[in-house]
Amino acid sequence: METVFKYTLTLLITTVAGFQAVQVISRYVFETPMMGLEEMALIPTMWLYILGAVNASREDTQIRANVLDVFLKTDRARHWLAVFSETISLAISGWLTWWAWDYFKYAKRVWKESPTLYIPTIIYEAALFMGLMVMTLYVGWHLLKHLRTLLAGGEAHRVDTIPEPAEVTEFKLLTEEQKGEKFHG
Repeated sequence: METVFKYTLTLLITTVAGFQAVQVISRYVFETPMMGLEEMALIPTMWLYILGAVNASREDTQIRANVLDVFLKTDRARHWLAVFSETISLAISGWLTWWAWDYFKYAKRVWKESPTLYIPTIIYEAALFMGLMVMTLYVGWHLLKHLRTLLAGGEAHRVDTIPEPAEVTEFKLLTEEQKGEKFHG
């Protein structure tokens, strides 16, 4: 699944950047704006935003303010906090998905088209409902993982240090490799 997201998001961001480059060149170099290019760019832009959010939910890498984690001394307590926060996230995500479903039904019933190229707007309006639905499923999946860990006994040993982010570990490995190259090279 990671490969699918990697290539899809890369394709979408390249497409959006390409549309913007074409628009800038046509507008400022040739002094002739391309009619309808913004309408075409809206489709990959919306899907890029939504699929980026879905990918963050899949990886569980959304921006969070984990202030309470610093004060919790055991992994078990951290899992309880994660269950609490994932439960709230699931409720909010479900509520937003319900609203997106209502909007999707409205968009399908009205069947709007873009003003210049007559592109059906449901192509990008559907992204919101589909993305929120998948994000809700991922939040539910993460909640189940934390619950399973707690029910299986979860690690309850004392934690006296704050866990080190993966980026810090990777940086340390890179600097150690560079030091090794200086001495061996």
